[in-house]
Amino acid sequence: MHDHYLEVAKNSKADSLHPGYGFLSENADFVEELEKRKITFVGPSADSIRKMGSKAESKRIMENAYVPVVPGYHGENQEPEQLKVEAKKIGYPVMLKATMGGGGKGMRIVRSSGEFMEKLESAKNEAMKGFGNDGMIIEKYIERPRHIEFQIFGDKHGNYVHLFERDCTLQRRH
Repeated sequence: MHDHYLEVAKNSKADSLHPGYGFLSENADFVEELEKRKITFVGPSADSIRKMGSKAESKRIMENAYVPVVPGYHGENQEPEQLKVEAKKIGYPVMLKATMGGGGKGMRIVRSSGEFMEKLESAKNEAMKGFGNDGMIIEKYIERPRHIEFQIFGDKHGNYVHLFERDCTLQRRH
C-alpha cells in the first residue's frame, strides 16, 4: 500500500510527506523508507511509532515518566494461568486488551474469574487474526470512563503547539 505514496512522492519531487490519519501514519517501516529516500515524514519518528504501537511498552514509558495510568498488568509472562492470577490481583471487572493494534479488536470485559479463560481465548484469537500478535495487557475496567485526548505537535527546532483537548468518550444509547 505504501508503495503508491512513495511513487507519488518521488514523481512530485516532494521533500516531506504526511499520509493523513490511519494505519499508514502509524507505520514505522514506511517512515524508515521515507528517511532512506531523504523525505521528511511529518509525524513521529519510527522509534516512537514502534514504542507507542505496543500498549505494554506505552504503559511502561508513562509509568517511568510518573504519569498516572489505569492499574493493571502489562508484563512479559503471557501464560493464561499467570494472566488469570494478575486479573484476580487487579480485581474484577477487568478489561483484556490486545497489546498491539487498536480499534477495539482483541478487547474483552471480564466480570468474574469463571469467565476469564473463555474471554482470554476469544480476545487472543481476535488479536492474532487482526494484528499477528496475541499478547495481552489487563486493566481494571472502568464502568463509565471519559476518553480525553490532547494533540501536541512539535518540530525538530523545538517548537510546539497543542490543539487543546477533545472528548472522545463514547456515549451509550439506551
